[in-house]
Amino acid sequence: MKKINNQKALDLRGRDPYLQREREKYSGHPLPSREWIIALLEREGVPQKIEMLADKFAISDDEYEFFERRLKAMARDGQVLINRRGAVCAAEKLEIVKCRVEAHKDGFGFAVPLVSDGKGDFVLYEREMRGVMHGDIVTVRPKGTDRRGRREGQVLDIVERAQSDVVGRFYIERGVAVLEAEDRRLQQSIILEPESVAQFRPKHGQVIVAHIESYPEGHRPALAKVVEVLGDYADSGMEIEIALRKHKLPHQFSEACTRAAEKIPSEVRPSDWNGRVDLRDLPLITIDGESSRDFDDAVYAEKQGRDYRLVVAIADVSHYVRPNDAIDKDAYERATSVYFPRRVIPMLPEKLSNGICSLNPDVERLCMVCDIVVGASGSLKDYAFYPAVMKSHGRLTYTQVWNWLESGADNPYKRNLDTLYKLFQAFQKKRAQRGAMEFDTVETQMLFNDDGKIERIEPVVRNDAHKLIEECMLAANVCAADFLLKNKQSALFRNHSGPTPEKLAVLREQLALLGLTLGGKDKPTPKHYAKLAESVRTRSDYALIQMMLLRSMQQAVYEPDNSGHFGLAYEHYAHFTSPIRRYPDLLVHRSIKAALSGEPCNFPSWQAAGVHTSHCERRADDASRDVENWLKTFYMRDKVGEVFGGKISGMANFGIFVTLNDIHIEGMVHVSDLGEDYFNYRADILAMVGERSGIRFNIGDTVTVKVARADLETSKIDLVLVSGGRRKKAENERNVRTDMQFVGKAPQARGKQSSGSLKKRRS
Repeated sequence: MKKINNQKALDLRGRDPYLQREREKYSGHPLPSREWIIALLEREGVPQKIEMLADKFAISDDEYEFFERRLKAMARDGQVLINRRGAVCAAEKLEIVKCRVEAHKDGFGFAVPLVSDGKGDFVLYEREMRGVMHGDIVTVRPKGTDRRGRREGQVLDIVERAQSDVVGRFYIERGVAVLEAEDRRLQQSIILEPESVAQFRPKHGQVIVAHIESYPEGHRPALAKVVEVLGDYADSGMEIEIALRKHKLPHQFSEACTRAAEKIPSEVRPSDWNGRVDLRDLPLITIDGESSRDFDDAVYAEKQGRDYRLVVAIADVSHYVRPNDAIDKDAYERATSVYFPRRVIPMLPEKLSNGICSLNPDVERLCMVCDIVVGASGSLKDYAFYPAVMKSHGRLTYTQVWNWLESGADNPYKRNLDTLYKLFQAFQKKRAQRGAMEFDTVETQMLFNDDGKIERIEPVVRNDAHKLIEECMLAANVCAADFLLKNKQSALFRNHSGPTPEKLAVLREQLALLGLTLGGKDKPTPKHYAKLAESVRTRSDYALIQMMLLRSMQQAVYEPDNSGHFGLAYEHYAHFTSPIRRYPDLLVHRSIKAALSGEPCNFPSWQAAGVHTSHCERRADDASRDVENWLKTFYMRDKVGEVFGGKISGMANFGIFVTLNDIHIEGMVHVSDLGEDYFNYRADILAMVGERSGIRFNIGDTVTVKVARADLETSKIDLVLVSGGRRKKAENERNVRTDMQFVGKAPQARGKQSSGSLKKRRS
């Protein structure tokens, strides 16, 4: 390209409103700013070749390579699109949206915008999914709506590949080595390089990890090379190794993070005391589960006239983990600790999570304190945040505390515990007045023998000691959100939205079939939900109704703008109480400290942080669920042929799901095994109905089943019906329409269960 001496182009470049910023950033040799490039593209109104843009901005030969890099970086960030002809297009002109692909095992997928535009996700049909893999970052353009009214998307470009190393099973098919991915959302064929197969020599059916060398394109499969053989599928601990790789969970700290953690002191130093309140004599205590090893919160309460003083002390992780240091980078990448039965993947290195940041008894620890004045009615009257030094006066467990409270037995912490319990009762009354929802879910834990096999699965009953701590944490979280809003400080809020109009319409239709109504017309409040839930608590179909209410609400997410928490009935809410295991809490601590010092808390992109941490939370939940399902399936292998009682916990057009009594494991009875009849799932009456016999199955019904198969390959348990089902009573119910066509699969109504290392339930 010849050197440019166009005065008009030089003048255009000199009018860049961000010229000074670019000069400071690039030592006096600035390129046109991103904003100015976009402004020119919008002014021109048509896509521009890179050479044409370079000419318009008087880009010299020496600058051209760097200018091209800037444009490609803008394309990666979704600000522009460089099309197949090499022309640069303004993203907004094309309505281009940068998204993450969420693939479905049936071949279609969704493109989830990285920055929400309030219009929902794009559906991607099979043609658009060719060459695209689950998790990829892509640019998408709207292309109308499908028959169900959903936004349909067209994939324009793959910005970033999510899949590099894939875990799966090794097979030889017709003489060709292939990898069958454990993640069923990776539908594309993956061929393995013969050289790598010869080097590692995996056996047929073994679990391997392969690195993708070339990605699928059109009808061409992906090519990968074997990099690791994990072992046989049923090896002890294999389920966790698979989950870590399947869900791309970072499970090894970087060398830089490990080195930085080694330099962290093991004790509080005199220099750490600067600006802190001395709370060592305040009898703060921790209350956690028996197996907990990291203690990030301590509590204390006392009566002050008619009011209460509640002190919630939280480990000051932000003192040791500074923005953008090596530990912080690893923590942000993980965003959350992941809890598996018998194993935890921590967000922070053990020296912090179980060491200097854990509020262990009888040792000095740095903390951030939320000091709250609570009225006799449970209302939050005042609060203060400040850094402090504390010393836990006791490491107590939920079981221990509840036994003391229930029996009234004397104990060294009686005064504090009795006051905390009275405060909890006040909080509970306020919760009911507020209209916060409290659903009944069954939590389970797996108990293992010395060989690492499940000995039994038993329910964990939440007693008032669990709820006491939960209410204290909720109060501190509300105060944190209020403090950030009042000080106009940037942070991540924990938002939970109510039902969308579409979900609300579905909910009202379902409730009407059961003779129920939800108050609030077009805008029901949490109180309306809570009132309905309480009114049906004694009904046999309570589990079904609870599931309906839960499904109608949206998922809780982290966002930089506060929109309140519908489920808890709070106008503002933020996570403050678990910085050892949740990155958003660490950010909230930093923001609170910044507000206390009168400074802003800066972060490269709060919006991106919210999307990332919300994604990591879902990723951790999915991985934990995979491991639990595999372990439960393994546990049921020697139960094949045994008969169990159970309750119908969900249904779809292909069968009914039954949760077995006592062991709390869910299996499925296929629709063809329900009896000598043709059964149809009737979404209009929420039941599985036989065409001729009139036999009907409803969610919540009691049935007897026999275990037919426990398939480790799919982590599914097949059941056969022994007895159950009931005949219809009303004459009009006998006229089942056999010509009904049901489009798509009905949603499965599965009650959420958690097991393994149980943490405090903190919304």
